[in-house]
Amino acid sequence: MGSVMLFHEAESLSELIARQISEQIIHGELLEGEHIPELRIARELDVSRGSVREALLLLERTHLIHIYPRRGAIVSEMSAQQLQALFDSVGMVLTYLVQCISTHRNSDETTYLQQLQLTLQQQVQQGHSEAFYDAIFQSLLQQPSMIHNLYLMQFYQQLLPSLRRSYCLVLHVSSHELQMSFDLFKWATDAILSQNSPQATLFMQDFCRHLQQLVLDSLTRMKKIELAWAPCARR
Repeated sequence: MGSVMLFHEAESLSELIARQISEQIIHGELLEGEHIPELRIARELDVSRGSVREALLLLERTHLIHIYPRRGAIVSEMSAQQLQALFDSVGMVLTYLVQCISTHRNSDETTYLQQLQLTLQQQVQQGHSEAFYDAIFQSLLQQPSMIHNLYLMQFYQQLLPSLRRSYCLVLHVSSHELQMSFDLFKWATDAILSQNSPQATLFMQDFCRHLQQLVLDSLTRMKKIELAWAPCARR
């Protein structure tokens, strides 16, 4: 299973290419339904077409693209249904994580959660929404001992690029909404530190639902704008 765009040390060439393409998709430089031209990428990066194909196969595992016979690689769609499935899956991982830490918390995990709260508070004060959500979701991969399940960690690793793509839609979220996200996550981690697993689980689920709704609202607005501009684009 590849380590595309997540663990940057000792990356292969195909992983580096995959990470570059994934960042373009995550930040909206490549849009849903857009074809990814293998030959152009190979020329631009001065790499073989075979390396690009390997990179695209790695990307397909993260659900950022679909590869079709005779059509090649296409940037995957973002829909309300897909967001629901994504956040259901992420919620499952976070619920498991909450239960593990609440039950078997050690001093390193306590320090990590306390430091994470301080980091998140700084990001909220500075209005850095992407860095805020990155600190929550990407940092989990730097704490593999917290999940205690290799298979679930690999599953989460594959979900993360699509998750990042989703919350990059809310980069201009209001300070009130970002504060609400922080409050919900802090309540969850406070409950973890108190070893109150049921309460921590409820707050973490609330945090996921709140973010999901923010993403869905942003996606709905984006789709409406695209529909409004479509007639102009055809002229």
